[in-house]
Amino acid sequence: MAIVHSTDATFSNDIENGLVLVDFWATWCGPCKMIAPVLEELDQELAGKVNIVKVDVDQNQETASQFGIMSIPTLLLFKDGEQVDKTVGFQPKEALAEFIQKHA
Repeated sequence: MAIVHSTDATFSNDIENGLVLVDFWATWCGPCKMIAPVLEELDQELAGKVNIVKVDVDQNQETASQFGIMSIPTLLLFKDGEQVDKTVGFQPKEALAEFIQKHA
């Protein structure tokens, strides 16, 4: 499944089913640019196990503030709409895969 670009209006629908990794990011953020290709690889490798959703914090401030996002990239893991985990900052692919797998 392709990475979903979520908005304040669609966020709750985008996280309601299954395991969803949400990347809170911004266009000007260096570590966010570094993590983007990692997330694309994981999206292909873990297809069917996890959905990946990206939220631009500049465009969707309501959602970012709802989850208290202070630093980016912040990655939140949701299972059927409930937040189950969180990590902040750039993570290598292996660490992110492990982060996802422990809730799969």
